[in-house]
Amino acid sequence: MTEDDRTRFETEKRKAAARMAADEKLAADAIALNVAADRYDWSYQWSWLGLPVIQMPSDIVVLQEILWETRPQLVIETGIARGGSLLLSASVLELIGEGEVLGIDIDIRAHNRASIEAHPLSRRIRMLEGSSVDEAVLEEVRAAASAVDRAMVVLDSNHTHNHVLAELRAYAPLVSVGQFLVVADTFVEDIPPQAHRPGRPWGPGNNPATALGTWLKEAQDFEPDPFVNAKLLLTASPGGYLRRVR
Repeated sequence: MTEDDRTRFETEKRKAAARMAADEKLAADAIALNVAADRYDWSYQWSWLGLPVIQMPSDIVVLQEILWETRPQLVIETGIARGGSLLLSASVLELIGEGEVLGIDIDIRAHNRASIEAHPLSRRIRMLEGSSVDEAVLEEVRAAASAVDRAMVVLDSNHTHNHVLAELRAYAPLVSVGQFLVVADTFVEDIPPQAHRPGRPWGPGNNPATALGTWLKEAQDFEPDPFVNAKLLLTASPGGYLRRVR
């Protein structure tokens, strides 16, 4: 493939994604499919290198694309769950040949910690137990970010408006210019509470999407990435992929 062919191919991809994003019926159909699939815990049915990743396939693929393109030296992830997302980032960093994943969770369950620490990629993973917005935790995270030139952040812990907004204010300054800030599960705004998941404190009107909307009014240095957000038709995080531009 010549350089002209490559440029033409990339240009056509972006044009097609923009046309798709403008298709209101397709967007509505995608939300309806997400709502229906969520009744069956679709995002819980996938794994990455042996551990549950709890992401939609398209989000898994696009995270891989982002990591390979931007080559962060540090990936900060709030929310560990069963560890597959940490392994996803660690596996790409392993191929790149440098970098660490720093995972933060208020409750790292013993069996999940053991599975992560037993994995061949565990040498690229460090875990902190505590609230992602606790000052002691933030001090460690800031120290790690200050030691590298390229840091990205994925926010995927407590999904209430107030918690995500606090995370955005604390973690966005740690993202390097050119790197990504990912706000996960913004689709909670469009997904009605599911009967098989009672008692969750977040839902429509109180979720990562509402927090992101509030924060974007005060943020000066980030922009939603037009291509990434346009092409993600079936995603848990619509509009949640931002790049630091200055």
